[in-house]
Amino acid sequence: MPAPTALPFDPIDEARRQWVEHGWAGAADGMALVTSVMRAQQIYLARIDAVLRPFDLTFARFELLTLLSFTRDGALPLNKAGARLQVHPTSITNAVDRLEQQRYVRRLPHASDRRTTLVAILPSGRRVLAKATSSLNEEVFESPGVSDTDARRLVALLRKVRAAEGDFEV
Repeated sequence: MPAPTALPFDPIDEARRQWVEHGWAGAADGMALVTSVMRAQQIYLARIDAVLRPFDLTFARFELLTLLSFTRDGALPLNKAGARLQVHPTSITNAVDRLEQQRYVRRLPHASDRRTTLVAILPSGRRVLAKATSSLNEEVFESPGVSDTDARRLVALLRKVRAAEGDFEV
């Protein structure tokens, strides 16, 4: 998909100005912040989708493969994978279903808890993950559009938002 034509002004700055003009000055900075974060998310997701498309992966499936590859045994209970990725159980189930169809993971019974199902990464999953990670690093993560210093600052600021919403214990 071609990039949209750049506007001759920043539409979020203009929206902020309009917010102030319409009597919502107290919310203008927050609106501009939230809108900026959401637009940045759209930009990053489009870049990531373009890189992962040749691997027939979504970012959700990439994240699951990555999480599994970081574990000692290459396996986690489904509920623990969902909690660590901060997604709804249905989303994990769908990601595992698709990765299983692709023969990148498999479900296994837990050795000591019959109620628990594990998801384990397969060698084919590790291979596609290595290639996809290399491409994402080169094409997205190494050039996020801001300096390394600004990236660390932005991560620290967004961490405050995430902590305030209870994403993790502070």
